[in-house]
Amino acid sequence: MITSISNQRIKNVINLISSSKARRDQGKYIVEGQKMFLEAPSRYVEEVYVSESYEKSPEGKKVLIGKTYEIVSDTVFKKMSDTVTPQGVMCVLDKAKYSFDDLINKKSLRILVLEGVQDPGNLGTMLRTSEAAGFNFILADKNTVDVYNPKVIRSTMGSIFRIPVIYTNNLLEDIDKLKSAGVKCYAAHLKGDKNYSDVEYPEKAAVFIGNEGKGLSDEISEKADTLVKIPMAGKVESLNAAIAAALMMFETNR
Repeated sequence: MITSISNQRIKNVINLISSSKARRDQGKYIVEGQKMFLEAPSRYVEEVYVSESYEKSPEGKKVLIGKTYEIVSDTVFKKMSDTVTPQGVMCVLDKAKYSFDDLINKKSLRILVLEGVQDPGNLGTMLRTSEAAGFNFILADKNTVDVYNPKVIRSTMGSIFRIPVIYTNNLLEDIDKLKSAGVKCYAAHLKGDKNYSDVEYPEKAAVFIGNEGKGLSDEISEKADTLVKIPMAGKVESLNAAIAAALMMFETNR
């Protein structure tokens, strides 16, 4: 049992939780909680850590049958954890690798394109909603928050394991690739000339969502085939980015 926070493996877990650079450099990330542990694809799981009390609990004994794991003291586990009330189990996983060209080589496509989304909760909700709405993957620019941020991961409720997220250094160029593959692009925009529910979305469609405060840049907006608006009552000027994304995504498949 590991009883010291100075243990190198424990230090690395804490580093992976707190540092996006460490996650990029190592190609790994952390998930916490029993639900995430049970849903994590075994081929990507590198290490499993459980607290002493979880390992001894009736639930832990049932869940951990046949599993390989490292026990750590409750004190150390609490210091490792990114949550206020740790559930007692966490995993180190390898990041899944996806090919952008392979992802767009399909007869039917639904893609969420993100520019500068900064709120971890918003991104996690978008990822979870994209799975629920039947979307294939998310394409995000380099200014979008790290999808492997622990707060994002918690918000995905497991969808992180099932929906590919591709980060690009050149969003304009990759949007052009989408369009070359026959994907029609729709931007949620305050200057939209059509209501989002009045559009007939084709088999291959991408939805653009911008930064929470600034929206989409002019350059990205101009790449859209159609600017669409979500009508709002009252004095509301704009919707939360995750809400706008949800409405758009479900509408494309209605």
